[in-house]
Amino acid sequence: MFFFKIKAPGSKLRDPVASCGKITGNFAAAMQSSLSSPSSRPVAIWVKTGVFMLLVQVVLGGITRLTGSGLSITEWNVGAGTLPPLSDGQWQVAFDKYKQTPQFQILNSGFSLSDFKFIFFWEWFHRFWARMVGVVFLVGFVWLLLKKKMDSRMIAPLITLFLLGALQGAIGWIMVASGLTGDAIYVQPSRLALHFVFALVLIGYACWFALELSVPPQQITGNTRLHRWTMAIIITLFFQLIYGALMAGHKAATVAPTWPTINGEWIPAGLSGNRPLMEELAGNKIAVQFIHRCLAYLLLILVSAWSVTAFRHKAVPGLFRRTRWLPLLLILLQILLGIMSLLSSPGIIPNQWVGFDWLAQLHQITGLLFLVTMIGMLYLVRARHSVTV
Repeated sequence: MFFFKIKAPGSKLRDPVASCGKITGNFAAAMQSSLSSPSSRPVAIWVKTGVFMLLVQVVLGGITRLTGSGLSITEWNVGAGTLPPLSDGQWQVAFDKYKQTPQFQILNSGFSLSDFKFIFFWEWFHRFWARMVGVVFLVGFVWLLLKKKMDSRMIAPLITLFLLGALQGAIGWIMVASGLTGDAIYVQPSRLALHFVFALVLIGYACWFALELSVPPQQITGNTRLHRWTMAIIITLFFQLIYGALMAGHKAATVAPTWPTINGEWIPAGLSGNRPLMEELAGNKIAVQFIHRCLAYLLLILVSAWSVTAFRHKAVPGLFRRTRWLPLLLILLQILLGIMSLLSSPGIIPNQWVGFDWLAQLHQITGLLFLVTMIGMLYLVRARHSVTV
């Protein structure tokens, strides 16, 4: 395969050292792209299945949080915790353990065994699904390896993926443990955000690897400006999702359930207090909501500029041409769902699934789809010098 750039008449020759560096980069890119071949299709299907299961896992995490179920299981038994209680005696033992938690004593002291079974189910299913992700990974890895379906270059990324998944599980338990002592009735918002961020990293890594396995090099286009816009959107979205997790952890929607102003003010008076800056940025509910809103507006501006550039980009491969309308649609839907969630937050009823919970869950799902879409766009749109011909 040859790598070249079309030179305009009269253009100057580039520095040979720089050109050599670009050729080397192109060669590395071509080596990665060569992972997408008919022989890698079984591995691609397996990895895509893993991406789907990880997205479902995050959705289950959102349901677990919204139903207040996250602290119902007070132990982390990787093996023994696979099955739920199977007898009345086992259920009573689990309920007695939950009764020792601050959440029960302060918030849910009126719970019956039936109430406990409801919240237990969602936390158990969240953990069970995580175990299933691990099983699908290990069984698929061994089977594909034995069938010699894997290129040797796939091994290191897959091991990295497994280690990230194991780390995510450990962080999940650290998060749960933060709500089992003292006077905490929920997990610490900062640890919830950390757990969520690692889930995003895991999904992003798996999604990128799936694209390497399934998207042929011919579908990659070169547009430096669009590539930079995509990077800016993903970086902004990363912080936006962190603040979304902080919003959820602090239950910050209820402190200002108004729009477009925040309790009648464009810049709320309670943005700063007497705490250190980082504590204010992560712990002040009004500040968290204000930053979350501002990042949403910034994303709308960035995606609008991205869309204009994308539709002006001519002679693009089919995959990008068919999907470049998605980012703007998703960000508009995401903002609409966010506003509707905010306005419905006064209707929250503890331990009951109401309209707010549906909207908040759809808001999170749309955010995940937007993230996956932008990762796909980053893969499809490269800086011009890294495109292979």
